[in-house]
Amino acid sequence: MMARDRLQLGLLLGPGLVFLAVFFLVPLGIMIVTSLLAPGLYGGVEWEFYPHSFGRILGFADPAFEEFDPVYLEIFFRSMKIAALTVVATLLVCYPAAFCIATMPPKWKGFCLFLIALPFFTSLIVRLFVWVLILRQAGPINGLLMATGLIDRPLEMIYSEGAIILGMVYIFIPFMFMPVYASVEKLDWTLVRASQDLGAGPVRTFLRVILPLTAPGIIGGSVIVFIPALGNFIVPAILGGAKVMMLGNLIEQQFLSARNWPFGSALAMMVLSIMLVAMMAFVFLSGRRNRAHGPAVAEGGAA
Repeated sequence: MMARDRLQLGLLLGPGLVFLAVFFLVPLGIMIVTSLLAPGLYGGVEWEFYPHSFGRILGFADPAFEEFDPVYLEIFFRSMKIAALTVVATLLVCYPAAFCIATMPPKWKGFCLFLIALPFFTSLIVRLFVWVLILRQAGPINGLLMATGLIDRPLEMIYSEGAIILGMVYIFIPFMFMPVYASVEKLDWTLVRASQDLGAGPVRTFLRVILPLTAPGIIGGSVIVFIPALGNFIVPAILGGAKVMMLGNLIEQQFLSARNWPFGSALAMMVLSIMLVAMMAFVFLSGRRNRAHGPAVAEGGAA
């Protein structure tokens, strides 16, 4: 019987594992190997060990081969800042919205969830170009502000970090909302009422009961938003223009324009490393938080 169960399990998992091996692990291995090879004179790679692509980013490059430029670290930090601000902004929008929708009647709840998923039925490029029309100098926002006399000349809203963050938040709201909503919907409101009956105020009830119980959704949504926001290149290309360079745009530039595949692969490996560190940190902190708060959640109000 055990052999039969293992055979069934292998048949069920086999196609998925083969798919991941072919379309994830193999490309990842190619990227790792390429990042350690020398760039070709006219593109492509030369088959010799060449670690200086990483040194060009981190500062240990041999000047005879590559030159360290701090602009790449600036792009790294800018990308991480924009991704982190995107996470915070989407959470501020989605957290109260999740509570509002979770307490609605079932018919309205389903309709609101449909509205959250509705943007997926429209092309991402079309939606971003709509924001270009809204934020440009001749757009409706500047027109309204000038018509009311609040400003004398149009504001420069497009092609800025603020425009990129706005576009990122607009795109990634569903990715943050779904995990947060799942945690809020499973929230045991009897614990909230018990906390209030034991004398805890709204703030303490939120911090000691509601927040720990919904933390898995917050952490999951933050990871799901932070990872694609860090490497996104479509939003910065459309809403940031040439003024704001992010990691995704830099990687695209190295592969398509500069044709420096090893350096582009090294940049991609750095992004992947940051993502892995972020995911490990989130998992570790969430595990510690659950172990620390789990036994005390039921008596959160008394604390």
